[in-house]
Amino acid sequence: MASASSTSAKNLFADSKRRLAERVQVNVNNVGSIARQMQRGSKSNEMLQATAKNFCQAEATIDNTMANLQRMQVLAAQLAYQQDKIGKAMEKTTQVKEQINDMQR
Repeated sequence: MASASSTSAKNLFADSKRRLAERVQVNVNNVGSIARQMQRGSKSNEMLQATAKNFCQAEATIDNTMANLQRMQVLAAQLAYQQDKIGKAMEKTTQVKEQINDMQR
């Protein structure tokens, strides 16, 4: 059970990181497009301002996403630890029940 949970969490984190990397790549490509537009001289100031604004907004989103991923990793580790402890407690409970039954005979 613990391995399935941690595997699922790892897959979730890997997927989130992949999507984050894709968003960063899109933003970098957009910056390149803006630079080309600036060279052409077509409303370069307005486009530069809009790009800078969008890039700053994306940066804040990326920072928040990374913070959330780190929190999720901590939670996943805590849950795996708790699951392991519960499993061990269940094993001990079964052993105690067997000992009680043996004592009652």
